Amino acid sequence: MKLTFIGAAHEVTGSCTLINACGKNILVDCGMEQGGNIYENCDIPVSPRDIDYVLLTHAHIDHSGRIPYITKLGFEGKVYTTRATHELCKIMLLDSAHIQEFEAQWRNRKAKRSGGELYEPLYTIEDAQKALELYCPCGYNQRIDICDGISIKLIDAGHLLGSASIEITICENGTTKTLIFSGDLGNVDRPLIRNPQTPDGADIVVVESTYGTRLHGERPEYVEQFTRIIQQTFDKGGNVVIPSFAVGRTQEILYCLRQIIDEGAIKNHDGFKVYVDSPLAVEATQIYASNLTDYFDDETLDLLNKGINPIQFKGLTTAVSSDESKMINFDKKPKIIISASGMCDAGRIRHHLKHNLWRSESTILFVGYQSEGTLGRALVNGADTVKLFGEKVQVNAQILEIDGISGHADRDMLLGWIKGMSKKPARVYVNHGADTVCDEFAQYITENTGIEAVAPYSGAEYDIVSNECLQEGNKIRIAKSEKAAARKHSSVFDRLLAAGKRLLSVIEKNRDGANKDLAKFADQITALCDKWDR
Repeated sequence: MKLTFIGAAHEVTGSCTLINACGKNILVDCGMEQGGNIYENCDIPVSPRDIDYVLLTHAHIDHSGRIPYITKLGFEGKVYTTRATHELCKIMLLDSAHIQEFEAQWRNRKAKRSGGELYEPLYTIEDAQKALELYCPCGYNQRIDICDGISIKLIDAGHLLGSASIEITICENGTTKTLIFSGDLGNVDRPLIRNPQTPDGADIVVVESTYGTRLHGERPEYVEQFTRIIQQTFDKGGNVVIPSFAVGRTQEILYCLRQIIDEGAIKNHDGFKVYVDSPLAVEATQIYASNLTDYFDDETLDLLNKGINPIQFKGLTTAVSSDESKMINFDKKPKIIISASGMCDAGRIRHHLKHNLWRSESTILFVGYQSEGTLGRALVNGADTVKLFGEKVQVNAQILEIDGISGHADRDMLLGWIKGMSKKPARVYVNHGADTVCDEFAQYITENTGIEAVAPYSGAEYDIVSNECLQEGNKIRIAKSEKAAARKHSSVFDRLLAAGKRLLSVIEKNRDGANKDLAKFADQITALCDKWDR
């Protein structure tokens, strides 16, 4: 039994961990990196064709975004997750694939004009559709035998509709070990969804640490904060622009805005409009309004039973087409614009920032975590100017963050989740946090629980039975020049690398073959190497 940390090791995005047990290769999450990274992530050490299962904690792209990619490279196993996560992935992965294809078309138009190399998208819509066919939707708290010796149970993580912590029980060679992966643990008492569920316990716990050194403080009144910001901005004649994650955060904001509008809390601006400008957010909102009632909290269910749609209200306007998006900025009345992406690194939000950042009467309101290296983080950190579409834009608008609306548990909530387990783990691994946060939170766990906690780097391998470190991870920081080169890294090379890993796997499978056949196979490989060894 072995555990290998690949993504989100001393980083916040790109979650991916490999389990080798009972002759199976199992990934827990297979996410895409977003924003800049500090350390070079190792490659998945097995061919995608040899991955048997993916256990997916939730639909956010930094956890699910590379599943179509490994499918493109030959993965044909099963993806276990909740029904709500499957429904959300249907729109999120297809949207991600559309972005990949659009970027490839744009790059290739430039390449053809300049004579440069053509660019291959990371994956296509067809790859995403093929990946979605591999999903096996499950319910919470159901014990599922995925193969001989390995069973799983999904537990409500309270982070996003359908999000889950995953309990994995492994029985091999007479030894039984239980692992729990927290996934992203949610903040408490948030709109729409339930609070995180505390597992019974495990031998090993892998816990996220996004807010591992921060406390949310006393719970503020979100509705009062929103009301004050909207009123002050509208009174100045400005717009409230909210960069928001299309899935989860947008629907929470709509929940709060419905309450504000129902109560008539905004004075002297009757009939103001709220624009949701994101095709993905519009589709996600429709999913939230569908029949996935098993995932809602009691308050939301009570509203639904009374015939009240918790995220719909008068004045809500959706923009799907690009023409509808452009028309928003022709509306001169004060308004609220909710648009993706939440970190401002892509999407329609950048157009709305271009139209509003220079206006001192407008407010840019951040309602979620901003990763290092993103435009959102630059604005939160006080940038005076930013570049949008090749144009320098002065930052005159008020830049605000709403307190306490984070979708992640804070330090003490994370610690309480661990301490609440009836079975005390022998080891806690800390991941999914900023570089120093992972180390600091690991130390905090040890000091406050007595449990040994470590923060692995990408490539670190551990024996699940003994917790012995089999291989240290990569602690070498990426230089800026190397980061730029990494961004240009072609997915075609990744295909070649996957093919090489598959070749090694095929060689191993033929270990007991006839000498005559093995000699022929070796000659073919040697000839191929001679051709390309240049």
